[in-house]
Amino acid sequence: MTILVTGATGSVGRLLVDELVAAGAPVRALTNNPARAALPAGVEVARGYLGKPATLPAALAGVDTVYLAPLPAYVDDFVRCAQEAGVRRVVVLSGEPADYEAQGDPSTWHYYRIERAIEAGRFDWTFLRPGQFMNNTLDWAPSIKAEGVVRAPYGGPVQTPIDLGDIAAVARVVLLSSGYSGQKLTMSGPEALTPPEQVAHIAAAIGREVKFEELTPAEYLSGLAPVIGLETAQWLLDGFRMMAEYPMKPEPTVGLLTGRSGVTYREWAVAHASDFS
Repeated sequence: MTILVTGATGSVGRLLVDELVAAGAPVRALTNNPARAALPAGVEVARGYLGKPATLPAALAGVDTVYLAPLPAYVDDFVRCAQEAGVRRVVVLSGEPADYEAQGDPSTWHYYRIERAIEAGRFDWTFLRPGQFMNNTLDWAPSIKAEGVVRAPYGGPVQTPIDLGDIAAVARVVLLSSGYSGQKLTMSGPEALTPPEQVAHIAAAIGREVKFEELTPAEYLSGLAPVIGLETAQWLLDGFRMMAEYPMKPEPTVGLLTGRSGVTYREWAVAHASDFS
């Protein structure tokens, strides 16, 4: 049966399409911009977007299994359309903060809102819960290029950043197996690092000194809120604070499911050195 990959031009979704094609699986890719996606030959394209529910019935027709990219504002629309289409399985790209969100005000739910909706929809589900993406630190590139410095809040917390390719590889395994039903799979990179240690790996990769300067929460918000809005900036800051309160440790999920070691941050930094140079 056909697997629908939503967010097929997204950071994980596009890599997942390649993983599924390499495995010989029948793939339908949901995307607003097929030309930009540059999808492999043989991939069926469904033009649309989770945020445009009217496009979902056609995309879901004949689909057994869905990889669901996170878009909480429209998850109820997806559930309704998927039920009407007879979708059986949903593999959700959630996030490690889901359990922590569950303890807070429902108005702050993001990943947990998606998980609850999919559970209530009575699908055969699996939740993928990666932590911080390595690619998030590409946001440091402008200040590294211009000043040789990274400014961020909470410099001490231990993090376990994960490579996007490792998330996609785990998603492929889960989508092609019936053995992970009802599981919440916490995922991480293979090592625990503080932000200054990540900065040191970038410095080594580009061959020049890069400093880390810790911002106070107020300094972080005042600099970022005018760019992305106060609500989003506060959500990001809360994520950093959560990592400070709950030190992370490497999870074995990537190795157990894929049979290989996950990408280290040093390896990622070397591969992305040109982004910081």
